[in-house]
Amino acid sequence: LTLAVVLPQHNLTYPWAWPRVGPAVRLAAAAVNSRPDLLPGFTLGWVFGDSEDRHGVCSEMAAPLVAVDLWLAHHPAAFLGPGCVYSAAPLPLVTAGAEAHGFDDKSEEFGLTTRAGPSHRKLGELGVQLHRRFNWTRRALLVYWDERVDDRPYYFAAEGLYVQLPTLRNLTVMDVVFRDGGNFSFIIQEIKAKGR
Repeated sequence: LTLAVVLPQHNLTYPWAWPRVGPAVRLAAAAVNSRPDLLPGFTLGWVFGDSEDRHGVCSEMAAPLVAVDLWLAHHPAAFLGPGCVYSAAPLPLVTAGAEAHGFDDKSEEFGLTTRAGPSHRKLGELGVQLHRRFNWTRRALLVYWDERVDDRPYYFAAEGLYVQLPTLRNLTVMDVVFRDGGNFSFIIQEIKAKGR
């Protein structure tokens, strides 16, 4: 059996980067293979593919291409990774990524995706619980940074709140996006106008 591992190879800003996860993959494969009763008649092997783009970012474009290459070359039984925000596969996938709210739909293409990390839906559920606990019942204003050049972590984190908070009755949810070098006076005016 082959496990395809698709993770960032060098970028240690990701907790699931290969230098951190690789030793565990090696130890797990060795432990499984040392116990013939776990997979009788099989040996567990693994192959690695880098999910980083040329900028060192876990890429929603590079990762699927690497996964397809590994699939065609090695026919893995499952994938570990890629850990990118947009991670998904039409076969068993264990990932620290796929945090975005859209991956919550397990009815079709994401039915075989297992998150090993947090989801932004859970962040939204926490926001709902905080609003209930402190009786915040009228408005919520989400202010987040969105450069649209990276994997947009703030956008997707805010999405979990944006989708979950309206489940509270009579709560108005608004969002304000700002970018690097943005007009912070404008943002403050937006918060004053929309946050009251």
